Amino acid sequence: MQQILKEIIEFRDARDWQQTDTPSNLAKSIIIEAAELLENYQWSDETDDMENVKEEIADILIYSLAMTHDLGLDPEAIIREKLVKNAVKYPESKKSA
Repeated sequence: MQQILKEIIEFRDARDWQQTDTPSNLAKSIIIEAAELLENYQWSDETDDMENVKEEIADILIYSLAMTHDLGLDPEAIIREKLVKNAVKYPESKKSA
């Protein structure tokens, strides 16, 4: 995770985008990219454009990871913390025998 985060920040910094990549702008960009991802499924539960789905997911991940960096958060740690909370909130289902 740290290697890809380093590549994202280096890519951004080489283009001098860090000045506009504020937490607010990154949050907005995540929502915009999520909407673009959703467009692939607007009229169906299936998509004919898996390439676009991959690109939109990548955009969401890039913006999200950049935001964790800028906020001084460890992405792996916050994901693990959320999984623990979700495990409490949504316990495993008991399957019938």
